[in-house]
Amino acid sequence: MNAPAERRADVVLIVDDVPDNLAVLHDTLDESGYTVLVATDGPSALERALRARPDVILLDAMMPGMDGFEVARRLKADARTAAIPIIFMTGLTETEHVVAAFAAGGTDYVTKPIRAREVIARITAHSLAAREQQQARNALDAFGHATLMVRMHDGRIVWQTSLARQMLEQHFVFDGRRAPVEVLSWLQRETVRHAGLDEGPVPGSPSLVLEASLSGRRLRFTLHEAAGDGQWLLVLREADDAAALEALALAFALTPREAEALYWVARGKTNRDIGEIVGASPATVKKHLEHVYEKLGVETRNAAAALAVARVPQIGR
Repeated sequence: MNAPAERRADVVLIVDDVPDNLAVLHDTLDESGYTVLVATDGPSALERALRARPDVILLDAMMPGMDGFEVARRLKADARTAAIPIIFMTGLTETEHVVAAFAAGGTDYVTKPIRAREVIARITAHSLAAREQQQARNALDAFGHATLMVRMHDGRIVWQTSLARQMLEQHFVFDGRRAPVEVLSWLQRETVRHAGLDEGPVPGSPSLVLEASLSGRRLRFTLHEAAGDGQWLLVLREADDAAALEALALAFALTPREAEALYWVARGKTNRDIGEIVGASPATVKKHLEHVYEKLGVETRNAAAALAVARVPQIGR
């Protein structure tokens, strides 16, 4: 019987321009079974992080040249390193510096002089959480889900499955780092709409349907759940409404634009929402709906929606 394979040691990257100051921490981590890497400046830290993909980065905030805040921002801006937890090491305890550390993408911070055992406890917690998140992402990838995590305050994609990246690249001008502007605008509206709720946007929030700028096909973005720290999980799929639109047009002798307007009314959208989806003004949408009501023999949008769902049941699913 083969012996079980040993799990690789967690890799910790320590970034400090005076590494001798952290000799005790380095030795304690090494004795605790961690693989320890060291970088002494910002550029080498970025290069080493990209090459080694450490499990956790201990980052000195104040360094000459490129400081720790800038290093963190660059790490978080690169999808290949964005998910690595960053623990800032700083002698600065003023609120503005702590805020700057978290704004730059820090997960946690410890103050100097460093207490090695405290740091190890923080590393253990954050590396475990990161590993569990990675396993979840791997599972989503394995099952072919197009899923991405978006950081609200700057629109950065914290992580994405390979299918999500592929779909965004096919349908939008996409650099792999920032969510499309239309998606961010919708996400911000949803956040405001649910501002009174402790959990923010919740599962079941309205989906966003966009007409992709490159392919002309529609994509549906659904807010699945909040991930904390201003990050939101989105599920992406191609909208399958062509058959429903055709059925509405045939059932009620509608033009393509009238069928679109009725379809989205039946999906609970306002005239403004419909205009954003189909690329028309609310006034134009209103005019289309007037024709729809006349053809259906109804006077209100609720009556039109009910008749549409009764005739084309898949609309309500």
